[in-house]
Amino acid sequence: MSRQLKLGAFLMATGHHVAAWRHPQVPANAGLDFAHYKRLAQIAEAARFDTLFVADSVAAPTQNIASRMARSDHFEPLTLLSALSAVTEHIGLIATATTSYNEPYHVARKFASLDHLSGGRAGWNLVTSDNAAEALNFGRDAHIGHAERYSRAREFHQVVTGLWDSWEDDAFHRDKASGEYYDPAKLHVLEHVGEHFRVKGPLNVARSPQGQPVIVQAGSSETGRELAAQTAEVVFTAQTSLAGAQAFYADLKGRLAKYGRSADSLKIMPGVFVVVGQTEAEAQEKCETFQQLVEPEVGVALLGRMLGNFDLSKYPLDGPLPELPLTESGQQSRQKLLTELAGRENLSLAELGRKIAGGRGHYSLVGTPAQIADRLQEWFEQGAADGFNVLVPHLPGGLEDFAHGVVPELQRRGLFRTEYEGRTLRENLGLARPGNRFV
Repeated sequence: MSRQLKLGAFLMATGHHVAAWRHPQVPANAGLDFAHYKRLAQIAEAARFDTLFVADSVAAPTQNIASRMARSDHFEPLTLLSALSAVTEHIGLIATATTSYNEPYHVARKFASLDHLSGGRAGWNLVTSDNAAEALNFGRDAHIGHAERYSRAREFHQVVTGLWDSWEDDAFHRDKASGEYYDPAKLHVLEHVGEHFRVKGPLNVARSPQGQPVIVQAGSSETGRELAAQTAEVVFTAQTSLAGAQAFYADLKGRLAKYGRSADSLKIMPGVFVVVGQTEAEAQEKCETFQQLVEPEVGVALLGRMLGNFDLSKYPLDGPLPELPLTESGQQSRQKLLTELAGRENLSLAELGRKIAGGRGHYSLVGTPAQIADRLQEWFEQGAADGFNVLVPHLPGGLEDFAHGVVPELQRRGLFRTEYEGRTLRENLGLARPGNRFV
């Protein structure tokens, strides 16, 4: 079979557009409506998407404008995906869990459990928190600095993956006749002592169907790229141009060899914000409908958060983006991307906030299924992507538009599957099942 692209469905309750919750076709209470998520999961699985992806934050927004943004009430991702595992059979289930405000043993146990519940479909989106407000919910007065967050993340990954290898695949034979539940020789105690963590182990969950859940990351800064090259199996990234995506792709793939990894061991899936119409004019009209719902102050509040937790409310809406220090609490790569966008297009603060209201800095496509497929094919075939994390303006409508329009077009071109290759997320992504490090 020729190389085929991978697709993830990014589920952000009402949709990826900041004003999606105000659209008449969107259930405003979607964040806590399991029937809504069940429908989304089944739409994506029927279209043969590789994964569902759920982002997360462990703090509710509380700034003055927060009451006008639908980001305050939503399910905890692992709880949600555990429930969705019971109503799906093939699609991967990727949840975000921060290394900044969690403990490795908890994360290892929960994702191993999700892998068992789903029959081998779990993925962990390993992030270092970029929301400074999270610190206040975990006994800290200030957010962890950028360098320390990544140092902690690297060790956190070591501990979690070590715990996942606590048991060999056939350790539990549960022999009633002999009375031996597991083979003691196939148990391995981690005994980790490091700079940030001290964890004895073992994990009290058997080795999971995939060996280990798939590791996903989204860091695009220099530190983030190096961590991804060392540890990630899927990378989500924000890129706004073919040339930029090609450079990122080549750079990250080029770092793998020093860690003894092949290029195929890491799938790079840029985010793409997609608005689909039967005609280009219809797609543009759909997009403008959402843009008209963006209040300038809401767009600027989102912008400040995306730039790295800055309060931009004191600056004039029709003025330029002010010069900001390098963020220590947020995503440095996203700050750079949005600052360059403002300068390149000479955008005012309000214009920049409105421009990112849908894609939030990701590559954006508005057009017919064929037009969108053209661009996805171009990126895929010209060394910019192994697939895409699909962001739609509203849910469920935007996902239905993509599933019923763009997916069949990609299938006609031989670029996307018509049936799943296997039952596990690793099988469908084309990733090897890792061996146990202790064997």
